[in-house]
Amino acid sequence: MRICRLFGVTRQAYYQQGWHQETICIEEELIIQEVLKIRSYHRSMGTRKLYEKLQYFMLEHQIKMGRDALFDVLQRHNLLVRRKKRRIYTTQSFHRFFKYPNLIKGFIPTAINQLWVSDITYWKTQEGFVYISFITDA
Repeated sequence: MRICRLFGVTRQAYYQQGWHQETICIEEELIIQEVLKIRSYHRSMGTRKLYEKLQYFMLEHQIKMGRDALFDVLQRHNLLVRRKKRRIYTTQSFHRFFKYPNLIKGFIPTAINQLWVSDITYWKTQEGFVYISFITDA
């Protein structure tokens, strides 16, 4: 083949590359089918657990694929499970108790000790939450 000579590749290497790509596509299709079968029972199973479950299947079909390659295959086929973001809400403004009005609206301090502001926050530790209060001069 003239094109092989132009690129400096032997015909054997050209055909072996094609066969290798075909083998990879077949292996990916087998993996995807097995993943879809597992996901029909466990919809939110992550890739790491899937990889453990697929070990026997891959040995049985003589497929050599690492965990990162499985991540790539699932990403190409839009089968990655998105992690749920856990949010901790510490402030609930919609309550039945009295809320104080904003007393400093429009006030611009011109010297020190005219306006003090404070805030409260929390820090999660192994024992629970530690609450921290800050008071500063605006």
